[in-house]
Amino acid sequence: MRVAAIGDNCFDIYPKIGRNYPTGNAVDFAVHMQRLGIPASIISYTGNDRYGKLMADSLRFEGVDISHLHIVKGRTALTYMDMNGTDRIHGEYLEGVLENMIFTDEDIGFAGKHDLVHTALWGKAEHSLKKIKSQGAKISFDYATKLNNTLLEKTLPYVDYAFFSCTESRSAPIEEYLIDTVREGPQLAVATFGSEGSLAFDGREFFEFGVFEGKVVNTVGAGDSFIAGFMYGILNDYPIGKCLENGARIASNVIGLFEPW
Repeated sequence: MRVAAIGDNCFDIYPKIGRNYPTGNAVDFAVHMQRLGIPASIISYTGNDRYGKLMADSLRFEGVDISHLHIVKGRTALTYMDMNGTDRIHGEYLEGVLENMIFTDEDIGFAGKHDLVHTALWGKAEHSLKKIKSQGAKISFDYATKLNNTLLEKTLPYVDYAFFSCTESRSAPIEEYLIDTVREGPQLAVATFGSEGSLAFDGREFFEFGVFEGKVVNTVGAGDSFIAGFMYGILNDYPIGKCLENGARIASNVIGLFEPW
């Protein structure tokens, strides 16, 4: 069993406190999967600057397959961050080499050899999903808070597991939204509600789980870690309720740290 994460990578920079760390949806997912015991690969682009070297070194240290982490001339993507209590605030984003990121046929072929391929709204992999899916890989997609993004129509037919971050708690409109999402193609649609837990729909019934109490240091990485924990459960044939629980457990560990993994 192997998983791949295709999409973005960046460094979060906190100028006021002099801290930074490697992250990005694809990076966070791959590292969590690797730590959970499922071999993970990352397919992305990073710069040939010191941050790009740190990115490659960090992923290599974690055991992630970086054979398709392309190091190209230019700057690694950076996000300037701040804190509002324990909640992170995203500031200026410098896209760097990701601005021109295009996945090659070889990248797509490599991705399709994995059991699961994960990507996200900013991963620029939407045009590759059909080819990846045709090779037999399952696809998970993090749509974040963009419940009405135009990418939904383009990607949902090729997505097996769709994830959404909601600003409101469970309600009839959210339930209907998950039902409509599954009608468009995914096997499962999952919504997370921060401290109010999560909800999943599999085309027949709803499943829900709360959260694990714990100290919050920084909420960065909570969503990515939840998805990794959930998909670990799916790959190991856990019941859906147990997958939600596993996602919540991993996320609760992450928000107790300053870093995303």
